[in-house]
Amino acid sequence: MKKLIFVLLFSLLSLGFTFKTSGQEPVIQKEKRMEWFKDARLGIFIHWGIYSVNGIDESWSFYNGYISYDDYMKQLNGFTAQAYKPEAWASLIKESGAKYAVITSKHHDGVALWDTKLSDLNVVNKSPASRDLVAPLVKELRRNSLKVGIYYSLLDWSNSDYPNFTKASKRYENDSLKWDRFTAFNHGQIGELSKNFRPDLWWFDGDWEQSAEKWKAPEIRKMILSENPSAIINSRLQGYGDYATPEQGLPSVKPAEKYWELCMTINDSWGYQQNDKDFKSPGQIIKIFSGCLSKGGNMLLDIGPRADGSIPDEEIAVLKTLGKWTKKHSEAVYGTEGGLPAGYFYGPSTLSKDSTMLYLFVQGDPKGEVMLQGVKNKINRIYVVGNGTKLTWKEYLKPYWSNNAGLYFINIPDAVLDDNMTVLAVILDGKLKLQ
Repeated sequence: MKKLIFVLLFSLLSLGFTFKTSGQEPVIQKEKRMEWFKDARLGIFIHWGIYSVNGIDESWSFYNGYISYDDYMKQLNGFTAQAYKPEAWASLIKESGAKYAVITSKHHDGVALWDTKLSDLNVVNKSPASRDLVAPLVKELRRNSLKVGIYYSLLDWSNSDYPNFTKASKRYENDSLKWDRFTAFNHGQIGELSKNFRPDLWWFDGDWEQSAEKWKAPEIRKMILSENPSAIINSRLQGYGDYATPEQGLPSVKPAEKYWELCMTINDSWGYQQNDKDFKSPGQIIKIFSGCLSKGGNMLLDIGPRADGSIPDEEIAVLKTLGKWTKKHSEAVYGTEGGLPAGYFYGPSTLSKDSTMLYLFVQGDPKGEVMLQGVKNKINRIYVVGNGTKLTWKEYLKPYWSNNAGLYFINIPDAVLDDNMTVLAVILDGKLKLQ
């Protein structure tokens, strides 16, 4: 009998099945759950809250003492959402080429954007908006076949049962009764969001202030997956998430994690700040995005709507231009794998899932040609993604007696160059083989 079990396990392993220790999710099950996220490549982050009224840092402005807590909360009176059009938001997000969006349901300030029954500190009860702002966006995202992500701050600096208040002031050091009340409240709000909106993705934040044991992170994960077994969770749940979230910094090398997402602002601020005009250009955004793609990751690009719900024109322009580029180059973006290691091509690259198609992202004007090295395959064809123009190439430093890879020089006419970034499709004679 033992021999039969051993043979069965060996057979499953040889077919690609992987096992983890008891209590952990099998790798093959996680890969199925993460598949849509890995293929999506682009998401839009939305930081919207009362901080957009004065155009100040979300939550941190009172925590760090730049403004008093009372003055910060006075912004509730100016949060109208009178120009909020969730159908237009969803349409713009879809036009950008994003496959999912993440909305800040509650930041560290504790102000909820949905109709929570567990606290009156929400925009329904405390602001002129007077309505649930999350529900209509979730509806419109799903109507546009976009995945729904919910941002939720685990810490809550406004809650009287939470130990930390500001950088200079703590409510208590050890009080198990208050902490238990806060934990029940925290899990209750997560439960509300889970039941009301059934998010495809959870984007937690603020986990650094407590341990996994204090947050009861395993219980949070279990609760989420029991409500929606296909949901995925970001890394900010003290080790109980599914993917890494580097912030405001593109990794210089491919991260060790299989699944990851760069979250970054479109200017220098997460929420709307009227004085922040340092917007990245569409070309810069596309270059950063291609860097994420090349290393096998996603990009979560943030926008900050105004207090009335309107989106600044500069942000709309970036998303529309990004959308034109992603639509034109979709085959090199969605459902691809990370590309060549450093040193093989001077720019970013991606691979088709079967590794027989190599996509080269050409930055700027290459002055007539680009060089590809270290690829041992023969090339069957090269064309410009988005217009189909066939290109010519020449292989050098490849004598008949050598098994080493040669140098491919690919000719690129000026007429085929894209305004932001040109992409070449290289059809190989089989799976990619590198020297």
